[in-house]
Amino acid sequence: MWCFVWNQVFFLTNGGCEIYEDVRRNSLEEAMKLCLENGLEGIVSEIKGIFRNPGAVTKIKESKLSLLSYGKLNNVPEAVYMQHLMGIDGVIVDLVQEITEAVADMIKPTKGGEGEGLVEGCGKVQGNSKPQFSQQELSFLLKLIPQLIQI
Repeated sequence: MWCFVWNQVFFLTNGGCEIYEDVRRNSLEEAMKLCLENGLEGIVSEIKGIFRNPGAVTKIKESKLSLLSYGKLNNVPEAVYMQHLMGIDGVIVDLVQEITEAVADMIKPTKGGEGEGLVEGCGKVQGNSKPQFSQQELSFLLKLIPQLIQI
């Protein structure tokens, strides 16, 4: 006899991009509440829902939950890079090699050795550090993105 232990269960939500009877699927806040109440590892959300509500990322991260995204925008390197800047833990993409290479080019280390780098292993890609943006610049980008997305 053997025992299988589930240790990483995530809640899947559209982040409010579509309306469902189950309110937990309608917002990142409700998804976060469900995860915390039930001991889940984190949330997997449609990226448009995250971009529409970028302030939720900070709340989710402060709650020690992981946040991943999926959606058509994840096949756009700049959208994936922006998620990296926002602190999103992972992305689900269709074009794995293309997106990995494009984002790696965006976060290459500078000649002085400082800046970004990617580490591959066990199917994960992680950034070692974040580029330096002022709070005002990042705030501007986070306010601009929801206006650019057609929902």
